Amino acid sequence: MKKIISLCTVFAMIAILSACGGSDQNKQNENASDATVAETATANGNPSYDPNRGEGKFTTVEVGEKLDVALAADGKKAFDIKCSSCHKLTEEKLVGPGWKDVTKRRQAPWIMNFITNTDEMLNKDPAAQAQLEICLVRMPNQSLSDADARALLEFMRENDGVK
Repeated sequence: MKKIISLCTVFAMIAILSACGGSDQNKQNENASDATVAETATANGNPSYDPNRGEGKFTTVEVGEKLDVALAADGKKAFDIKCSSCHKLTEEKLVGPGWKDVTKRRQAPWIMNFITNTDEMLNKDPAAQAQLEICLVRMPNQSLSDADARALLEFMRENDGVK
């Protein structure tokens, strides 16, 4: 009986130790550049995948140099209703990542595709998957329209200092 208990204890310790690993991989994924993401996508047999565009219908998004104040105001309303329970406007992570400088880290088509096609992005996009490893919670599909997503993008630009 003592041998069985000892054997179970050894297996339990091995399982615990193997589950605790991987923090270095999370840091590497968090700091992955777009070039590394593109290499990963190509290596995974997806050579046509564009990490700057994401997975979805938006290949280009026209944004002006100046902020569209009315559109940003609509985006603020959408943020307050759909996004603020999980995201902060600072760098601080709540449930999801903070939004500060998101438009400097990601291109507009990627952001729009993530907002409107969350599930596919989390399934296929290496950058979205790396973020999921950090946050540990899948962003739910908010069923936002293209117009809502564009308004949110403009609000993100305003949050990032675009005037």
